[in-house]
Amino acid sequence: MAHKSHRQKALQAQLEAQPAVSLVSQKSKKPSVPKPTESMDVDDDDVLIQSSSADAGPSNATVTGGAAAEGSSSGSGFKPLPQSQTNGVLKGEFRRIPIPPHRMTPLKKEWVNLYTPMVDMLGLQVRMNTMRRSVELKTSGHTVDTGAIQKGADFVKAFSLGFEVNDALALLRLDDLYLDSFEIKDVKTLHGDHLSRAIGRIAGEGGKVKFSIENASRTRIVLADTHIHILGSVQNIKIARDAIVSLILGSPPGKVYAHLKMVGARMKQRF
Repeated sequence: MAHKSHRQKALQAQLEAQPAVSLVSQKSKKPSVPKPTESMDVDDDDVLIQSSSADAGPSNATVTGGAAAEGSSSGSGFKPLPQSQTNGVLKGEFRRIPIPPHRMTPLKKEWVNLYTPMVDMLGLQVRMNTMRRSVELKTSGHTVDTGAIQKGADFVKAFSLGFEVNDALALLRLDDLYLDSFEIKDVKTLHGDHLSRAIGRIAGEGGKVKFSIENASRTRIVLADTHIHILGSVQNIKIARDAIVSLILGSPPGKVYAHLKMVGARMKQRF
């Protein structure tokens, strides 16, 4: 009986110890449950605060950006270019215009009349290269117009083709003048006496036909062997070219005169 009572006591002690352990474990677990919830609440608040600050950031940036854009004169937000860059011309532009051998002597005689308008009106640097038989043009600090070097090249090119200096000078003063060149063989293939007669029909006796075409179409024409060069506006060049083509194809000068008079009357009515 004593042994049984001792055994019962041991079982009771074990039974009493088990709920104590479970209670301790539950007590130890209970405070651990709210801790992560508290930390999660704090994290949520932090996240909300951070998101609100992040949302406020771009608005401030846009406000400052808008103020900067309003401060700048351009609507795109870019700063305007300085005046030195807007008025400046690309530096180092260079052109070399070859001169035919038979135009070198007239070039030397008219050299002063050639380079003076290019220097005064366009602000270009001009040089005659006798070794290369060419005229060289270069922009300088006094060049203002972006198309100045092209105008100068056209001016020298017109003189090299045979135009007078005063006629070629119109290329510098006006913007709608151009050069057109073609050959007689481009219109019709002619040889021998047929070619000579075609050239004679274009020139006329003492150059009368050529002068009449120039006056009627308001152009300037150079007849250099089989090459024909026309200086004028686009419309006037077409009128003169049509008249010359008719003469090459064999039309009599009287018929061409009548057509030019009709075209001249139409031009007067327009203007």
